[in-house]
Amino acid sequence: MWTIPNILTLSRIAAAPVVAIMVALGGSAWALPAFLLFGAAALTDFLDGWLARRFGQTSSLGKMLDPIGDKVMVGLLLLALTSKAGDEWVFVVPAVVILTREILVSGLREFLGDVKLNVTRLAKWKTTAQLIAISVLLGADLLPPFHGGLEIFMIGLILLWIAAVLTAITGWDYFAKGVAVIRQRESGE
Repeated sequence: MWTIPNILTLSRIAAAPVVAIMVALGGSAWALPAFLLFGAAALTDFLDGWLARRFGQTSSLGKMLDPIGDKVMVGLLLLALTSKAGDEWVFVVPAVVILTREILVSGLREFLGDVKLNVTRLAKWKTTAQLIAISVLLGADLLPPFHGGLEIFMIGLILLWIAAVLTAITGWDYFAKGVAVIRQRESGE
């Protein structure tokens, strides 16, 4: 259990609420620590899997925790950032798409039980796009609005929409595969 990859994944899970609280508190004093901690935690998403494969430390626990870590990071930060954005639909819509997909796919995996839906390359890109978009949005708080902050925020918002589109596509893919498994079970009974 206490392998470096699992420790990195657990640190990502632990960092997520801390960063979300920093974002919710707002203010310039929290902008840099939130950005740096999120960036470090996001890097663990790459490192944990790479180290596990490189040193033969893959485990069932790690395979379970890694997607949980991703969903906790993305979910909590989207909630915190959405609370700051208010009712701006251009921010709320992609956040809702992302959160809805993550919850539905988790439920589908739980329902299917022992049937493994493999993570696709596009799903990995989806997670990367989500983490980059959130990083850019957090980075926008490091600059004053009219000295680059607004432009960086707009770039982050565009990246968030791209992440939401990738999220919807991969969600549809998982559900199509899941429905096929369910139909196969029902026809075999």
